[in-house]
Amino acid sequence: MNRLGLVTYVAHEYDEAIDFFVGKLGFTLAEDTDMGEGKRWVVVSAGEGASLLIARAEGELQKASIGNQTGGRVGFFLQTDDFKRDYTNWTAQGVKFREQPRHEEYGTVAVFEDVYGNTWDLIQPA
Repeated sequence: MNRLGLVTYVAHEYDEAIDFFVGKLGFTLAEDTDMGEGKRWVVVSAGEGASLLIARAEGELQKASIGNQTGGRVGFFLQTDDFKRDYTNWTAQGVKFREQPRHEEYGTVAVFEDVYGNTWDLIQPA
């Protein structure tokens, strides 16, 4: 059996990304290992499913992708079992939602931005 384990998330700085995902969204810091020469292996997890490998951008091409990792599309989909709880808590934490919650066939959803402006769907499946 195969499963998606990690997805690379390009960041300006490790701690800035950790502060957002762990401090604001409540993810778990699953690993933070010093790799030498200023590099770290940083993994944050929202629970089951793939985790994010936070990679500090190196070079102009990677730096240019920060905040636009998916070309302007919603690139990340975070499922919740309690939309109202997360929406309320995250709004209080300063997480920027681009829209009011809406109800679709597949569930309740709202688009929010991460620390760099990448867009995510917060979804409570129907």
